[in-house]
Amino acid sequence: MLLALLQANAAPLDVAANLDTIRHAARDAAAAGADVLLTPELFPLGYDPLRIHAEFDPALLPEIRTELAETARSHGIGLVYSLPMHDGGTGLNISATLLDGAGAELLSYGKVHLFGVHERTAFTGATRPPGVVHFKGLNVSLVICYDVEFPETVRAAAVRGADVVLVPTALAHGFAEVPQVIVRARALENHVAIGYANHCGTESGVDFGGGSVIAGPGGTLLATAGPGAELLYAQLDADAIRGSRRDVPYLAERRPELYRDWDRQA
Repeated sequence: MLLALLQANAAPLDVAANLDTIRHAARDAAAAGADVLLTPELFPLGYDPLRIHAEFDPALLPEIRTELAETARSHGIGLVYSLPMHDGGTGLNISATLLDGAGAELLSYGKVHLFGVHERTAFTGATRPPGVVHFKGLNVSLVICYDVEFPETVRAAAVRGADVVLVPTALAHGFAEVPQVIVRARALENHVAIGYANHCGTESGVDFGGGSVIAGPGGTLLATAGPGAELLYAQLDADAIRGSRRDVPYLAERRPELYRDWDRQA
């Protein structure tokens, strides 16, 4: 599977402009032979939780999702996007969705770990574990931004059979240790490849660090972005990912019954 990753600057609440950025990226990624395009957290709206909470009408979400599905379909490329999603009550989760090249929804995920007071004001934290779906020869899962900083979240995807974890994110400048250390560690300790797609530039006064990465299952960087807008690419091979589990089989040699007991004793 050839993964394409979009790092770009979104315009807060300028949905038309942001969708156009995704369309152009999908066109270019498809022309390069990519099977799926990963985009950053909340990119169609821009990352501004308080403005989304105060100004965005959730009734527009179905139309936006339809346009994103048409982007995938018209270019024949899988697409991962992130939008608010109704939480089943009166609130909204931050979600990520995987579409196939026909625009059909394969997988969705609600962000479990909300970062900071602005996200907790605007959204509710989801509770369901990451799911896994077979796509282009690989088992693919989704988590979002802050989720990847918790070992339990990526491990939950890995024990469900994930080969690849795709992560839309909105990481501010000054936290380069997340893509450069944490993401690579999550890939290594779970024998998965991880795509981590960040914003760049400034949105609503927040400077984003760029620095998106695609990490292999050994923790090596397959592709890494600078501070500006760009498309990254990496070829992800199922045999190589699954083969990485033979020499140091972290997943097979876990002892979860002990860990549950340790938690009870804490």
